[in-house]
Amino acid sequence: MARYFSQPDIDEIEILGVMKALSDEIRMRLVSVLADGEYHACRPEEFDIGVQKSTLSHHFKVLREAGLTMTRLEGRNHQVRLRREDLDQRFPGLLDSVLAALPNGPVRAAG
Repeated sequence: MARYFSQPDIDEIEILGVMKALSDEIRMRLVSVLADGEYHACRPEEFDIGVQKSTLSHHFKVLREAGLTMTRLEGRNHQVRLRREDLDQRFPGLLDSVLAALPNGPVRAAG
């Protein structure tokens, strides 16, 4: 049975927190990969960004606490997914604008 890390309710997501979370290049790359709407394993090789697992965990925590992602636990495995529907409802067009502004568009997951 899957469990989920705590995350803000949709009406608790604040634009300043979202923008602050998106102001980091690594987190933008993570969001870009997560833009496909699928769950992704929380492993550095899944995102091909060249950081340690502990650093990746920090960035996922920032994204989750800002309301951008949800993290699912299945046994010892962590999987993360973009909260696309919630964000589109709360801030219409924001994610599309952010992703469109990336130099090469959304990134495909490595694996």
